[in-house]
Amino acid sequence: MALGINTNVASLNAQNQLGRSQSLSDQALQRLSSGLRINSAKDDAAGMAISTRFDAQIRGLTVAQRNANDGISLAQTAEGALNEVTNNLQRIRELAVQAANGTNSTEDKAALQQEVTDRLAEIDRLVTDTSFNGVQVLNGPATAIDFQVGANSGEKISIDLSGNKMDTTTLTVNGLAVTGDNATIGAEIDKVDAALTKVNEFRGKLGAVQNRFESTIANLGTSIENMSAANSRILDADFAAESAKLAKSNVLQQAGISVLAQANARPNQVLSLLQ
Repeated sequence: MALGINTNVASLNAQNQLGRSQSLSDQALQRLSSGLRINSAKDDAAGMAISTRFDAQIRGLTVAQRNANDGISLAQTAEGALNEVTNNLQRIRELAVQAANGTNSTEDKAALQQEVTDRLAEIDRLVTDTSFNGVQVLNGPATAIDFQVGANSGEKISIDLSGNKMDTTTLTVNGLAVTGDNATIGAEIDKVDAALTKVNEFRGKLGAVQNRFESTIANLGTSIENMSAANSRILDADFAAESAKLAKSNVLQQAGISVLAQANARPNQVLSLLQ
């Protein structure tokens, strides 16, 4: 092998190899410190694109879970108010049954009627005042309420409450009177029973709505879990593998530095030929 001083090929080769080992070491350190296998597009452009899509879906599904929980909250709000409507109707029925007793005087029936009137007014107040984010849930909203329960466009659940007004007029108990004879009061009791049936039907519908949203939330949770696992396999660093790479690159760097020192010393050997 020829000896020269202008070009030290061995030194250049050693520098090149040392640079490669340093690059591997830097990459392993970056992955270990960030916990990510892909820190920039240069690491894996295709993998980064796939991971970005997964991340968008996961974020969308997480928001969809919150939206579905809003649906449950709406149904629970309506259910709580309907429970009070039921209590008031039950009390009105009790008062009507009490008024049908033949021992009641006119004054007694008037007192009972006053409470009936107050209870009816309370039902209408509940219907008017019960709302969820501005939607009067017991007053038959004119349009269906849409809940976005997916990460993509069109993935929604629509809840139609338009045919479920719970005011006393719709329940046909407005102006209910317990001051008449027993036959008249009996007819009023039938009206209350029919109103209770309507309220119970609506409560059943709201229960089905809650069950549907709970099932949706469970399904979204499963999707988030699976997508997160898939994204982790693409994006996250393998600490065992990266630790091994770091140890290997450190050894290569130490060896490279030693070899580079020897290669840089070669031109000095030419001097011995000139002595």
